[in-house]
Amino acid sequence: MVMTRPELRGTFGAVSSTHWLASAAGMAMLETGGNAFDAAVAAGFVLQVVEPHLNGPGGDVPIIGFDARTGRASVICGQGPMPLAATPAAFHDLGLTRIPGSGVLPATVPGAFGAWLKLLEEHGTLTLRQVISPAIGYAADGYPLLPRAAEAIEVLAPLFREEWAESGRTYLVNGAPPAAGSRMRNPALASTYQRILREAEAAGAGREQQIRAAHAAFYSGFVAEAIDTHLRHTEILDATGRRHRGLLTGDDLARWMPPTENTTSYHYQGLEVHKPGPWSQGPVFLQQLALLEGFDLTAMGLDSADYLHTVTECAKLAYADREAWYGDPDFSDVPVTALLDRDYNEQRRKLIDDRAAAELRPGSPRGLEPRIPRLDGPEPPHGAEWQRQLSAGLPTVVPPVLARTEARGDTCCLTVTDRHGNTVAATPSGGWLKSSPVIPGLGFALGTRGQMAWLDQGHPNALAPGKRPRTTLSPTLVLADGRARLAFGTPGGDQQDQWTLGFFLAHVHFGLDLQRAVETLAFHSEHVPSSFTPRTSQPRTIRIERRCPDPVTAELRRRGHEVEPVPDWSLGKVCAVGSDPDAGLIRAAASPRGEQAYAIAR
Repeated sequence: MVMTRPELRGTFGAVSSTHWLASAAGMAMLETGGNAFDAAVAAGFVLQVVEPHLNGPGGDVPIIGFDARTGRASVICGQGPMPLAATPAAFHDLGLTRIPGSGVLPATVPGAFGAWLKLLEEHGTLTLRQVISPAIGYAADGYPLLPRAAEAIEVLAPLFREEWAESGRTYLVNGAPPAAGSRMRNPALASTYQRILREAEAAGAGREQQIRAAHAAFYSGFVAEAIDTHLRHTEILDATGRRHRGLLTGDDLARWMPPTENTTSYHYQGLEVHKPGPWSQGPVFLQQLALLEGFDLTAMGLDSADYLHTVTECAKLAYADREAWYGDPDFSDVPVTALLDRDYNEQRRKLIDDRAAAELRPGSPRGLEPRIPRLDGPEPPHGAEWQRQLSAGLPTVVPPVLARTEARGDTCCLTVTDRHGNTVAATPSGGWLKSSPVIPGLGFALGTRGQMAWLDQGHPNALAPGKRPRTTLSPTLVLADGRARLAFGTPGGDQQDQWTLGFFLAHVHFGLDLQRAVETLAFHSEHVPSSFTPRTSQPRTIRIERRCPDPVTAELRRRGHEVEPVPDWSLGKVCAVGSDPDAGLIRAAASPRGEQAYAIAR
C-alpha cells in the first residue's frame, strides 16, 4: 500500500480536522499554553467560518472527550431540541406528511455555539477572546473559499438573488458567485462574534463569568432576538416550494442549556470504545462491533470479499436496529443495553450467510416489537435546479451528472490530543448555507436537523416539542487502561459509522498505523433509508471505491450485492489522533480525500 501522507508523530500535541486552517488554529492554542479542549473550541469556531457549506453557529455538534485530570470520558450534547411549537399537528395543518429538509420549519435550537462554550468553561483554560479570535480574523479578513463551497454558491445563486436575499448579501460578491480559491469574507458573522465577545468581557474579568455571559448574549440576548424576529415575521421559501414562517422562538433558545452526559461504551479487543447516546446514531458503531466479534476478520484478510461481505451484512443489521429503536432517551425507552448484549448479538449474527440480505431486519431486544415508519416514495423535485437541490436535505450540492456516482459527503470533524492525555473528538454540522436563509445581521443560517424526526407517532424518533431529533453525528473515543488512546471522526451523514469502522478495524485487527488505516479502501452500504429527506435507500447496494480489485467486486456481485463503484478517494474524510502513553508519543492522521483535511503534530 502506497500512502499519500505519513503518520505524524510528536510529544507535545496533535490536531486533525477537515480544514487546514482549523487544524492550525487548534495547534496555535496548544502553543499558547492551552489544552486539547481549548484547541478543539478554537478549531470548532474556525470551521464555522471556513466551511460554511457544511456547518455554522446555527448548527449542532456532539463533543466526546477524555479529561486526564478526572480520568473520565463524557459527552457534551450540542444537538438542540425541536421548538415547543413543533407538534405533528402543526405540520399536518400545513398539509405536510414529512418535515422538509430545508427552510425554517425543520430548525432546532442552535446547539453548536453553546456546546463549544460549555466545553471551554468546564474543561478549558484559555479565555473566550483567545479561542474565538482566529475565527473572527477569518470572518473579517477573509479565507480561501473551498471549491465545494464555491460550487454550492454557484448553483444556489438564483435562490440567493430571488428569495434568500440575506444569503445573497453574505455569499455573493457584487451579485455573482465567488470563484473557488478567492478570498471570502463574512463581515456580519465577524460582527456577531465581536459583539458576543464585547458583551462577555463587559460582564466581568472572570474567565467563566465571561463564557456564561457569551452564552446569554447568544441564547437570550441579541442573537436570539434576531432569530425570533426574523422567523416570527418572515415567510421563507423552502423545499416544499411554498413559503412558511418558522416555529423556533427566542423562548426556545432561552430555556436551553447543553447537557453533559455519560458516554455509551462497549469493550472490544481489550479497548473501551465510547460514543454519544441514542439521540445520535453513535451506538450503531458499537452494535457493529458486537456483531463482528463472532467473526475472525484477521483470517479473512483486509478488503477481501469475505471481509467486505461480513462487515457490510453486520452494518445492515445494526443500522436496521438504529431505524427501529434509536431516539432521544429523555422521551423514549431506548433499549441500548439490550441492543449491545452479547447474547442478543449472537442471535442476530445467525442471520448472516453468504448471500446479501435484501430486507431490512430489525431485531426484538427484550422481546419488544420493532417499528419502522412507513417510507413513502420521494416527492419528485420540481422547478429550477436550486429547487431540486433543496429537496435533498443533505448539505452538499451535487450536479445532476454526478448524482449517481459521487459520494455525498457532509459535516466537519476535528480531533485533538495533548501531552497531558486530554483528548477530544467532535463532528460539527448543520446551519450550512443550503439549509435555510442567513438571519439578517447575524451572518449565519439555522440548522435543519428536525428533518430527521418522524411524524409517525409511537416511534422512538417521532417528533415532539422539546425533543432532540436523532442525529447522524457520531465522533468516537477509545480508552485503554484508563487513558485515552484514540479519537476519530469523519463527515458523511449516515455513512459516518461505516467509514470510521473501516478505519478502526484496519488499525485494530490488521495493525495499520493511523495514516495507513485512514487510507484503506472505503465502502458503505446504502441498504438502510437515509436520515435526510427524501429518505431514499438502495437495498443490497454497496458503494465502493474503484480501486477495489476486480475479482473481489465480481465475488461480491456473485453473492447478490449491487456493487456501485465510485471514484477513488471519494468516501469520507476520516481524521484521527492517538497516543501511546508507554512510548510517550502522540500520533495524528488525516484523510487525503477532499484535499482539505490536515493533521498537525509536534
